[in-house]
This record gives sequence, structure tokens and C-alpha cells, in this order.
Amino acid sequence: MDSMFDPADDPGSDRSPRLSVGDPELRKTRRLARECATCIFKPGNPMHLDPGRLKQMVTEARSDAGYIICHSTLPYAGYPEAKPAICRGFADRYSTQVLQVIERLFGFVEVDSPGEDADGTDDTAPPHDNTTGTAQPRSAG
Repeated sequence: MDSMFDPADDPGSDRSPRLSVGDPELRKTRRLARECATCIFKPGNPMHLDPGRLKQMVTEARSDAGYIICHSTLPYAGYPEAKPAICRGFADRYSTQVLQVIERLFGFVEVDSPGEDADGTDDTAPPHDNTTGTAQPRSAG
């Protein structure tokens, strides 16, 4: 008998369920407000992807899922409070049918990248003193 669930969503499956970029309260789709610090689309390959891996990911996303989820919002990324969100680098470069439908039906809610302040700076790094050019220790308060 055919299941009405995708194998990843089947309650009897050993596979984990798909990650959702949907915000159930706002009924919108989470998308990063800007590229994360280590976006796979930034020059210099900050994620150290194997040659051809980015092209493979883009090809798969454009034909199947319709988008790429930002790696910094994935469960294993070290930010347990983060919710999965669409990669801003992908969304700015590609307009898939899935992204177009999401935008027309639901819209997007822009979210900050985990570990970054609203201005896009890394909030895990010590503050930078612009007058001396050195990093300053964080205060305990």
C-alpha cells in the first residue's frame, strides 16, 4: 500500500523528518535577512566545500527542494535556538518556482543569522575598539 507520507515524514520511518523553514505563528517562511558570515556563496569558499559541491547543491535545489537551507540554521550548527531558514545567498541568486510560490502565497519573514547581531556582525567575537584597532574583552554585565 502506498503511504501518503514522504519516506522522511513517515512516522514509522527511521529517517528524521524534513526541516521546516515555515514559521507556524506568522504563517510565513523564514529567510535570512543577509548572508551569514560563512555563506557558501561568499568568495573564497569559507565553508571549505569540495570542488563541485556548491554546483551540485544548487543543481539539486533548483530541481528538487527549490531552495537551500542555511547551514548556520541547521540543528548541528551550534545554535540550538535557531530555526531553519532559507539561505540568503541562494535566494538572492536564484528564483525557483518554489520560492516564487512561497513569496506569492505566504511571504517571507526576514531573520538574523544565528550568532550575529542585527547589523550582521559576529556577536560571539570580542568587541572591536575602532580607536586602537584592538579587540576588547567583553564586560560581564
